[in-house]
Formats: sequence, C-alpha cells, structure tokens
Amino acid sequence: MRKLKKLFFITKVFLFIFIVFIVCNIALYLYAYITPKEDVFINSGILLYDIDNKPFFDSINGNERVNIENLSSFVLDATIATEDKNFYIHKGFDFARIIKALFLNIKNGKITQGASTISQQYVKNLYLTFDQTLKRKIQEAFLTLELETHYKKDEILEGYINSINYGAGNYGIENASKYYFNKSNKDLSLAEASMLVGIPKNPTLYNPITNYDKSKKRQKIVLNSMVNAGYITEEEMNNAYNESLNFYGKKDFNELSSVNYYKDAVLKELEQIGFSSLRDSGELHVYTNLDIKNQEIMENIINDEMKNEQDLQVASIMVEPNSGKVKALVGGVNYNLSEFNRVTSAYRQVGSTFKPLLYYAALENGFTASSTFTSESTTFNIDNGKTYSPKNYGDKYGNQNISLATAIAYSDNIYAIKTHLFLGKDLLVDTAKRMGIQKDLTATPSLALGTEEITMLDYANAYNTLANYGKKNDLYLISKITDKNGKVLYEKEYKEESVLNTKYVFILNELLSNTYNYDFVDYSSPTMLGINNFLTKKYAVKSGSTNTDYWVVGYNPDALVMVWNGYDDNREVKKGGSNITKKIWARSIEEILKDKDIDWYEIPNGITASLVNPISGEINSKDKSVLLFYIKGTEPSLNDNLFKH
Repeated sequence: MRKLKKLFFITKVFLFIFIVFIVCNIALYLYAYITPKEDVFINSGILLYDIDNKPFFDSINGNERVNIENLSSFVLDATIATEDKNFYIHKGFDFARIIKALFLNIKNGKITQGASTISQQYVKNLYLTFDQTLKRKIQEAFLTLELETHYKKDEILEGYINSINYGAGNYGIENASKYYFNKSNKDLSLAEASMLVGIPKNPTLYNPITNYDKSKKRQKIVLNSMVNAGYITEEEMNNAYNESLNFYGKKDFNELSSVNYYKDAVLKELEQIGFSSLRDSGELHVYTNLDIKNQEIMENIINDEMKNEQDLQVASIMVEPNSGKVKALVGGVNYNLSEFNRVTSAYRQVGSTFKPLLYYAALENGFTASSTFTSESTTFNIDNGKTYSPKNYGDKYGNQNISLATAIAYSDNIYAIKTHLFLGKDLLVDTAKRMGIQKDLTATPSLALGTEEITMLDYANAYNTLANYGKKNDLYLISKITDKNGKVLYEKEYKEESVLNTKYVFILNELLSNTYNYDFVDYSSPTMLGINNFLTKKYAVKSGSTNTDYWVVGYNPDALVMVWNGYDDNREVKKGGSNITKKIWARSIEEILKDKDIDWYEIPNGITASLVNPISGEINSKDKSVLLFYIKGTEPSLNDNLFKH
C-alpha cells in the first residue's frame, strides 16, 4: 500500500510538471504569435572601410544569398541530416534531443553533445558575438519562438545556410562554394557538399585546405548522417568519401589573410561600443583606422621571417601615437589555420619590456641616468621570510656598480628588482595603471620583470603614453559608424590626458634609444645591438623574453610597433630565438616609416646633457663616454658622489 501511494504521488508530480510544461509552451508560442512579426531576413550586415574609406570586408553585398530553390539538394540534405534531423518536425526546440544530450553530458561529466536546432543556430548568427550570458540565451530563445511562429521552415533553412560561417571568412554556402571549389553551390558534387557542410561545426579545425585529415573525418560523419537519415545509400557514401577533391582557395575581395584579424578586433570593439546585435542594428557601415599598406607590410615581413618556423605564433600591432589609432594588427601567422586573435585575446607574460614602466617611476622619484646599483648575483629577502633569486640572462653580471643607462641597455634583472623594492612594489602597479593598462596588476617582486600576463592591446596603451610624450589616449580601431543612409550612429570622440612628466619621458626615451648603441658594449652588449644595421631612424625600443615568450616594443613620434612570438601551448621558446622577433619589429617599423622624415622628441625646457662613462655614469674624460640627459641640477660632475646602492 505504501509503495502504491508513493507511486501515485510520483505520478501526480510528473503529471503536474508535464501539464505546467505544456501550458508554458502554449503560452510562449501564443505570445510569440501575437507579437509583431520582425523581419529577420532584412539585408543586415556589416561593411568595414579602411582609413581611406575603401571597403575591406563586406557581409552585405559580399555575401551572395541564394533562394532555397537554387540551393544544392546535397547541401540541404546534408545540413538537415547532420545539424537537425527533426528540423521539419519540431517547433524550434528538439526536447527529446535536449534530454538525451543532458543525460550524456551528465554521464560523461563534461559537455560532449549539444542540442541546438537549426532555428537556434540561425538566431545566433544574427548576433555579432556569441556570449553565453543568461540574458543572451533568453533573447535567443524568444527569437527562436518568433522564427518558428512567423516563418516557414524553408525560409528558416534558407536564412541559415546563407549566413553560417564556412571558415576562412566565408559566410553563406555560395561564398564557400566559390572559395573552396570555384563553382556555384548548385554545381557541387555530393563529396564537395558533404565536405562544406562539415565545416561550420568548427570553421578553423575543419577547413579542408589547411586541415585536410580532420576535415575528411568530419566529412565521414556528415555522410554517415545522410545514410542514417535515408538521403543516400552506403554505396553513394563510399563513392563520395573516396572521391578526389581539388580545392581552389582564393577570394577576389581581399587577398590579405591577416585583415581578418583586424576585422575580428573591430567586431569586438563594436560590441564594447554597444552594437552587439545585427538584429538590433541592421546594416552598419563601419569606418576604421586600418591602413592597408601598413597591414600588408606587416603580413609580408612576418611571412618572410617565419617561413621556416613550425607552430611558432606571432602577434603584432602598429599604432599612431598622437591619435591612438590602431592602423595595423596581425593576430597570428595564418588566419585560415587559426582565427584566435593573439593581439586582443591572448594573455602573455611581457618579460623585460615591462622595465621602462618601472624606470619612468624611478626617474620621477629621484633616479637619474647615472644612478647606480651593483649588478651581481643576489638573493632578496621578501616578506614572511621568503627569498627571491632572479638571474640575469646567461647568468652574466657586471659585479660592479652600473648606471641606470646601462641597466636599460643590458636589461639587467638585478638592477630592476633592486629599483622595484627600493621604490615600493605598489608604485609600479600605480604607474602602470596611470599609463593606461586596464588589467588589475598584482604588486609582487617579480612584476618588475614582466611576470604578469596582459593582452597586447591592453599593454600597448601604456607604451603609447610614452610614445605620445606622456599623454594618454585610448587606442581604438573604429572612428565612425553610420547606417545605410549615412546617418551617423557613433563617432569616436578623441580625448587625451597628460599623465606623465614630459621631462622624465624624454630622458627615458633617450635611454631606450641606447639598447642598440655600440658605445655601450663592455662586459656585455645592448640587447638590441643585433638589429642596429636595420635601423635608419632613432627609436626608443625594448626587448623582453620569458621561458615562453619573445617581445619587442619600439616607437618614435610617428609609430609604435609591438611584436610577440611564442607558442599557443606555452611550450618553451628556444634560447636565442628572439632574433626573429627583433627582425620583424625592425623591418616593419622601418618599412612603415620609410617615407617619413626623421623625427624625434623635442627637448623640453629644463633638460641638460653630459658626456659620461656609460657603465658607471660618472664623468671621466679618460674613458669612453656617451651623451646622457638629466634634469638641470641633477647632472653628474667630477666631484659628485653619485646616488649608489
């Protein structure tokens, strides 16, 4: 009797939940039905213009839409069989599939299966980004209901196939067909169609031109799905799978692969501005700061310098200092192989390139170019009895007092840590924030050696403040946004703020120009000496390395260029391999500025110069000497007792 009561109670609970579920579904579909029909098939999209107002990306006119009656039957059948076999049965949500996926994911302890229908996926394509926020999911769910209520299944399927990402910057089946096979979609064979339908699952991983083996495995899954759904026979499947395919892989619109990284960075900035949905925004004309000439220079030099490297990745950015305009951006070696943007999204340790931020703070707090610390193997006693024993590169030390000028030229780690601890760890965090770094940094002893992970785009803000003579401005890619009628929806308002003392910035920039100065060769050599012969202009430049990263950052008043090399899996970079990074930086900035007159920073009032020994920082006419700059009254003299520690 007790068991019967328990069973009766469970049955009532189940029936109650089932009835509530049915009632809620009816209510939601009724709500979707009585709401006004929205035209989700409007000619929405984005047209991106470069700095000369020439289009470089067009998802409005560049995406060739095809009516469903002109779509390949192979593409239609393969899409339904693979993505949503119950597409013509459900009303937007395949609840049986959802329950099955939920069960399998719980059983496996991780997400192994999804349950999105074609309608849900099409809704996601109406958005610029794919945030997984609760608000976005609710928006997508309601729009899916509206789609299913107001539109026929064939209309939804047509919209989906014309908008889905088929990789390598191709949206829609017609664009993909012409890119991969140089033919219209209606002329695709079963083998070609099944190959293309497999791509949207992961457009980078299943690109058949760059990942043929993985794309073939995906093609087999698509063909198997078609067999199981009754669209083709096993014999047809085997014939299609064994068919030899010839790939075309060319686009008429834009031959610069790296421009897609700039495009993706623009889309990310669009969302930050507030244009996160094409459904809400309609047709957008976005005017950017992209300089195609500079972009091409950077891409060609990267391709040349890295042609013999395997798996090594790259990120590079070029900024106009006095405006904050990002004029070129390369987020990886090959967009077709990896769409991950290492400029905007990769958090990497920045190594010794962080030291100029420290040394600006030092100059502001009493240091001069001649201030000395002893360069020697040192173990530092840190808080709570802990110790810290950093090493110089190659374990090379001067074992003598060295000047700040030499510490910068040689990138001496011991000098940097002594300076950092002398000033107080919090000062460097505050200085970095003042110079424009948005990430919250932690005040640790090793921060002076660049152990914090920062994105290149965020990091460039701080260096651009130095390049812009102490004035901070926000880096940006988008200058203006209009609708299709030319109505201005957004325009960048330029703002800059003087956050640094011009005198100290000038002194620091001069010190950074000695990183490739032969006059500093002594017990060691300046870190950028190897690219001296590439440079025809004067630059402030700093290199940096960690076990997993190589960096070079350099600038003058006309351009700031940053370059990073490393591996996505964080494996160690080879010793001495930074020459590639240095050559990419040197060749890029020289080519970008080859038509510019030689330019440098105007000497501020209150600055003087002295000929001093580069290592000791002392005035000594018997030894070699270099010209270093000082605030008047702080320059060394023959009888000075220099600031030593």
